[in-house]
Amino acid sequence: MSNHVYKTLELTGSSPNSVEDAVRTAIAKAHQTVRDIQWFNITETRGHVVDGKVAHWQVTLKLGFTLE
Repeated sequence: MSNHVYKTLELTGSSPNSVEDAVRTAIAKAHQTVRDIQWFNITETRGHVVDGKVAHWQVTLKLGFTLE
């Protein structure tokens, strides 16, 4: 196994459906321009409330990707 060096990128994804969907949205968007994404770590979860109900989820995460 070779030694790897990783760089991290902080993103915030959002979704009206779920935390998981917000994470998937952020990773899918990052994947369009960032190669070799290897892991993620959720650092913050928050939401928007309307009329006493969760209307929108926001999830901040760090993505780790391998440097070439």
